[in-house]
Amino acid sequence: AEAASNVPTDALVVSASKGIEISTLLRMDEVLGQILPEQIMDRFCVLSGPGFAIEVAGHAPTAVVIAGRTTEAAKEAQNIFQRPYFRIYTNTDIVGVELGGALKNVVALAAGITSGLGYGHNTIAAVITRGLAEMTRLGVAMGGERATFSGLAGMGDLLLTCTGDLSRNRTVGYRLGQGESLEAILSDMKAVAEGVKTTESVYELARGCGVEMPIVEQVYGILNEDVLPAAALEMLMLRESTSEEWS
Repeated sequence: AEAASNVPTDALVVSASKGIEISTLLRMDEVLGQILPEQIMDRFCVLSGPGFAIEVAGHAPTAVVIAGRTTEAAKEAQNIFQRPYFRIYTNTDIVGVELGGALKNVVALAAGITSGLGYGHNTIAAVITRGLAEMTRLGVAMGGERATFSGLAGMGDLLLTCTGDLSRNRTVGYRLGQGESLEAILSDMKAVAEGVKTTESVYELARGCGVEMPIVEQVYGILNEDVLPAAALEMLMLRESTSEEWS
């Protein structure tokens, strides 16, 4: 709050945070909205999408999205961040873009777990696709736009985080699938795997919104209730048969 008092009223604030506040279940725009004046929040934007920082720093061609409360704010941020190697798209779905960046970390844990269990591309493809369905269901229930989850902040970031060797969340999941304990994994990691904390937040949000998220439920069970990874996958496969509707 002290730092917020020093933010100029005409500032363009761009958040690159991908997470949900644990104690309150608030998104970052909601957190900042509690300490920044409305005049500043009117120009608030969020940047998200499939971009490992080290690859962006190495000028690897990358595409991300910036969502703003207004089209004008999003375009202003686009002009600031756009580079020949860093392509920016815009929209005004702050809710969807923020949720996409947070929810995909939980699915990445699940994808890593399946790899750690020794399963191949079929299984990972199933986790990614059905994980996207769960992300979309919760995102729409919370006010996001369905199309956002098919874009860079949804499917794009999900694919990267579930398959990339630089993904910390995938790595944690892989090691869980290999039989390591969560405590041992976290104790020797130098970087934060956001999905571990985010899983609990997403689990609570889904319950509060009445949204079915079976993959999230099983990841939560593995992290918090000593459910064995192999048993969790079996429970997912033996669920009652349903249609492929995403609503």
